[in-house]
Amino acid sequence: MTDKSDRRLIIVSNRVAMPRKNGAAAGGLTVGILAALKDQGGVWFGWNGRLTDRESGPPDIVTRDNIDFATISLNQADYEQYYNGYSNKVLWPVCHYLLDFIQYDAADFDGYRRVNALFARKLASILEPDDIIWVHDYHLIPLAAELRAAGFDNPIGFFLHVPFPSYEALRAVPGHDYLLRTLCAYDVIGFHTPRDLAAFKTCLSEPVVDAEPLSDNRVAVAGGELIADVFPIGVDVDDIVELAGKAQGSKKLRSMVESLNGRELIIGVDRLDYSKGLTQRLLSYERLLEKYPNAQNDLVLMQIAPPTRTGVRTYDEIRSELEQTSGRINGRFSEADWVPIRYLNKGIDRKTLMGMFRHAAVGVVTPVRDGMNLVAKEYIAAQDPADPGVLVLSGLAGAACELDQAIIVNPYDRDEVADGIAHALNMPLEERRERHASMLATLRQNDITAWRTRFVDALLSRTHRGAAPGVA
Repeated sequence: MTDKSDRRLIIVSNRVAMPRKNGAAAGGLTVGILAALKDQGGVWFGWNGRLTDRESGPPDIVTRDNIDFATISLNQADYEQYYNGYSNKVLWPVCHYLLDFIQYDAADFDGYRRVNALFARKLASILEPDDIIWVHDYHLIPLAAELRAAGFDNPIGFFLHVPFPSYEALRAVPGHDYLLRTLCAYDVIGFHTPRDLAAFKTCLSEPVVDAEPLSDNRVAVAGGELIADVFPIGVDVDDIVELAGKAQGSKKLRSMVESLNGRELIIGVDRLDYSKGLTQRLLSYERLLEKYPNAQNDLVLMQIAPPTRTGVRTYDEIRSELEQTSGRINGRFSEADWVPIRYLNKGIDRKTLMGMFRHAAVGVVTPVRDGMNLVAKEYIAAQDPADPGVLVLSGLAGAACELDQAIIVNPYDRDEVADGIAHALNMPLEERRERHASMLATLRQNDITAWRTRFVDALLSRTHRGAAPGVA
């Protein structure tokens, strides 16, 4: 048996994102995976973003630094049914407790299972006996069960980057019993917060799954035990501090700061998604301008919302609604030399973004539900400790479990969000420093290395599973 420290880490996710030379903005899962692989090395396996009219061949492997990027293509039908269909029209809304957005089609469920079986077949061709496999997110819940059915006994872990719903919500999903049974084929299941773990435990007593909670977050399942625990994802604090510092001298950032003409910057950065509470945020900002008219002309809200899942009607509707709402508010309050909202429907390169965070007096992170939300952590890490900004954070984001020195608000309460922003803008320097120091200490304790190390250590501690649940 190979020494634990020499065992190859195989990370599997729906999409593999090759590092971009221009430093373009990346999502939280991408940032987390790249950081986890940076030191240890290994393989990142998944879809390359390309569509084909036939089944993908063997994985294409590209090596950069100490990471092998192994990717496959999908055909159009698989993509529509597995990704746009069951993953994002069923699992995404139920995980965010937004049941009205569920659009179930039996063919999509079949596609979801079919693509997970495809991932298992393609991954099997590059696996070695001592590999440690770490699967990420809701797209690939059945993957371990497929690998077990093919005879693989490697340690396999699963990390969920979105919230986990309680059984009362999950039971609304056709196929939920299959999802729960296949989850039990993993050795370690990780969640962002204690409330997600508690929600998962509500499922274990149901007759649809043969599982029994034990002590120390162990769960007895067919063929052995699994560990279900909390592993809050973190950020690379030092990297963010360095980027934010370097950005201060950049032409892009200087131009942005000059354009503010001395006004206070409030910043929000989110994918264009209905779970992010973007329209509610703009309406809360409108309420701020109504309640505190003296603040008018002194503030600018910059909302950055890169497009996502373009061509899916629900997301096209969100974009249209956001554009209309920001346009209406600007039309109502703008002056000849001031526009209250700057709405950018595009990504910003990471260094510039960290510099913008440092300059912003307030960071507004108000999703209606979120697994963790790394923007909240990035905003805190990017601040100047001598003169830090203030984070206004939704209590429904996972980050609120750790960043309790932020101003915690209910994203559905416009007055509470408006008052929270006003409180942040008027907070004394000493209080800002104290809050920031407390949250920064938490970020350093639960950074990206701690996240990766704790999860992989838990996976290495597993015992032989023996028989595993099937995928029927």
